[in-house]
Amino acid sequence: MLNLERLRTLDALARHGSVSGAAAGLHVTTSAVSQQLAKLEREVGQRLLARNGRGVRLTDAGRLLADHAARILSQVELAQSDIEAQRGEVVGEILVSAFPTAARGLFPAALRAMHADHPELRVRTRELEPEDGILGVLRGDIDLAVALDWSNKRLPVPGGLTRVELLDDLPDIAMPAGHRLAGRAEVDLEEFADDAWVSWPEGEFCHDWLVFTLRSKGFEPRIAHLVGEHHTQLALIAAGVGVCVAPRLGRGPVPDGVRLVPVRQRMRRHVYAVWRTDADRRPSVRATVAALREAAREAGEASA
Repeated sequence: MLNLERLRTLDALARHGSVSGAAAGLHVTTSAVSQQLAKLEREVGQRLLARNGRGVRLTDAGRLLADHAARILSQVELAQSDIEAQRGEVVGEILVSAFPTAARGLFPAALRAMHADHPELRVRTRELEPEDGILGVLRGDIDLAVALDWSNKRLPVPGGLTRVELLDDLPDIAMPAGHRLAGRAEVDLEEFADDAWVSWPEGEFCHDWLVFTLRSKGFEPRIAHLVGEHHTQLALIAAGVGVCVAPRLGRGPVPDGVRLVPVRQRMRRHVYAVWRTDADRRPSVRATVAALREAAREAGEASA
């Protein structure tokens, strides 16, 4: 009889590609992963792993069993969803991720409502960039992720995941109060061709979007500062070192000396939730989505 937890460990190794990655995804130590896999090899009577430099790789038998493990775990997920759905109670635990401004703009209201309405549900949260959150859901490390893309640059959602829209966020351009365009009711992105920009770190989806968008306006952006946290970006704008895109969701207080001006060609961030389709019937997932949608409605009204 194959042990389900050992199959889960093998599946994590196949998805993450390393013992350390599997350990991080399962929230256990690397030695625990190695022990589980060694026991699984003894159970099946075949080598499942082979050395590959400093790491390991799956043997043919390991890959075969990992494929079966993925299907078995998917069926277990469906069974758990059906049992939870029949019981109809919002209980247990759910792990939810969100990118930083959504974590700040949506999580407080959503978690407050879920704690009041479903006290038996334990909610854990994690702050992750959109692509990392979607990958975590796909791997099974996260139950639900709040992600985003832009109206002119979409982020593909892999098959096997369900997506529901939460809100459209309308960012503004943040500039020093003394900027030549600070008194305008609206601005065009082309008017900032000579300005220094404060952007998200390289490699992040929003940084790639900003460079792509500004290049599409006919100029090469001069990215002077790379900052991940929006409040830090606005602090730099207040210091007069450049301009930046300032989303409204989770914005919070704006520092003195910063002027926010809407863009004439409306830029929209599409904010949405994704989860595994085979978990669609779980009451905990449905309750979390409902709470996030209500929090998004309130956030949208507040920023309108």
